Amino acid sequence: MKIDLHSHTRYSDGHLTPEELVLRAHNLQLDVLAITDHDTLAGLPVAHAMQATQKRKLTLIDGVEISTAWHGFDIHVVGLNVDTNNPALCRFLSQQGEIRRQRALKIGEKLVKCGFEGVAEKAFSLAGVGQVTRAHFARILVKDYGVSSMDTVFKKYLGKGKRAAVKAVWPEMQAAISHIQQAGGRAVLAHPAHYDMTAKWLRRLVEDFADSGGDAIETAFPGLNKDKQLLINELASTHQLLASAGSDFHFPSRWTELGRNLGIASQLTPVWHDWPLIAHP
Repeated sequence: MKIDLHSHTRYSDGHLTPEELVLRAHNLQLDVLAITDHDTLAGLPVAHAMQATQKRKLTLIDGVEISTAWHGFDIHVVGLNVDTNNPALCRFLSQQGEIRRQRALKIGEKLVKCGFEGVAEKAFSLAGVGQVTRAHFARILVKDYGVSSMDTVFKKYLGKGKRAAVKAVWPEMQAAISHIQQAGGRAVLAHPAHYDMTAKWLRRLVEDFADSGGDAIETAFPGLNKDKQLLINELASTHQLLASAGSDFHFPSRWTELGRNLGIASQLTPVWHDWPLIAHP
């Protein structure tokens, strides 16, 4: 069974529409796909409507990736199998959206001082119905303002401590875990090897996540070397966390693709082990 539990659409910083993402999942023979846009559930009904027109079976998991704060780090918590109509979760995500909007306005102001007039309006236009993110600003700076690459944008302007960087005031990790679980979902620590921290801090993060009631950790995702893989597997076992797998897909590239190399270690229990449509198809 081919499973991918972390992907994005244009409703956050992905490049594909929900319809296009569903079709790509079919083309790549996925069996299960979770759409986990940043701090929004808005793309999920569109994806389900597209799947309803398809003859081939594809189990869509309703998800979301929530931005949180932990000891100065921006930590992402994925919610899987959430009730998209849960009032408390919807209110919480609305607040997250406002945090994103306010940060985007401040980034725009700083970029004007860097000589990029009108970039905020273009970033909001590019985001459209979706959440505006730093990636939207980066894409606009490359496309319309002559910056050489997305990487250069973050190294010169949007990265931590750079000229147009704005630190968002995200909620604590515990708040995201609580809202996900109250909406019937499972809280998953996203791509733990991608945070800029030492192994000591990573151990502390996973311990705090588990102590806060987190359910699972992503143990399979792109860019994971063997040593980090062993460490994350060890931490999952030590803290009795379920194992999840996701490409964090944003657009087709040589580095990431839906469902690619997402096997989890045999000694770990998959996050989907008791989901009826997956565990017992």
